[in-house]
Amino acid sequence: MNFLACDLGGTKVLLGIFERVINDDSPKLLFKKKYISSDWNSFELILEDFLKNECKNINHPSSACFAVAGPLSNNNAKIINLSWNISGNALQRKFNFKSCELINDFAVQIYGIPFLKKNQYSTIQNGSNSEGANNDLHTIVGAGTGLGISRGLISGKKVKVLASEGGHVEFSPKSILEWELKIWLKNYLKVERISCERIISGTGLSRIAEWRLSKPDAQNHPLQQYLKKIKIFDTARKELPEKICNLSKEGDQLMIEVERIWLGAYASLLGDVALQELCFGGLWISGGTASKHFKNFKSDLFLKQFFDKGRLKDILKTIPVKVILDEEFGLFSAACRAKMLLKT
Repeated sequence: MNFLACDLGGTKVLLGIFERVINDDSPKLLFKKKYISSDWNSFELILEDFLKNECKNINHPSSACFAVAGPLSNNNAKIINLSWNISGNALQRKFNFKSCELINDFAVQIYGIPFLKKNQYSTIQNGSNSEGANNDLHTIVGAGTGLGISRGLISGKKVKVLASEGGHVEFSPKSILEWELKIWLKNYLKVERISCERIISGTGLSRIAEWRLSKPDAQNHPLQQYLKKIKIFDTARKELPEKICNLSKEGDQLMIEVERIWLGAYASLLGDVALQELCFGGLWISGGTASKHFKNFKSDLFLKQFFDKGRLKDILKTIPVKVILDEEFGLFSAACRAKMLLKT
């Protein structure tokens, strides 16, 4: 029996048809295709093309799960960047699914955790069993274009997702540099508060670089010309994080500093989240930056900031910390949820 999964974002739509396999809990991918969102007037047109043209020789899926980057209510979603309104019930009727569910694109990742294979993740620390600890509680934190946090209870193959908007909590500076960055960002963006997402994300990495390049000693930096391009074409900002990381690898001292500030803030947040959630089942680092920064997550700088929680630092040593390496984990998780829906 086949099922459909979708990871739907403001930039791209990734669709896949999966098959349920006997004696294997993980979904088996039969076919997938990526669509550029802006090339289409509606999501229904994309889905119609995928099912009728690309998958015409594959058995029609019985269930579907759509992971969407946008607010959800009553199985309806609005994709703000595209002005798309999507109804799970309407999709179910039009495309003849027996069951169909819309879910937040980050919350859906909780459904993927029980079915992960060893090549999809790596471990930073194993943690240790704490007496009386709730080992069913898992938390995922992921910096990509934005910052997502999701939580869930996992008991065997049973999963319950707990909603969270933790990425939008207030950013708390820990150093003079971070205070300076926060004040600059408030003025630059003309906002009253700075959330963690403003700094701990791919976009945030770019903002840290812009702040650092605004200083007098950076006026001749090669990225100055690129910043002028960004002011004219905001789409160019999406390419800036990769340029920052490449320059850092090449030994550019300013970009090394930028990356270290970003990494330190990320590590500190992860430590805060681990204490807040006491996720003894596991703290999972996900998102578009996870596989790219895996080595950094094992660095002394990262671990020092992660454990820097005063009297409670020893608790953090008991929590397993793992990094999701699968760059299509969102699609995989949506497939895991779609497979569960076959039983409903």
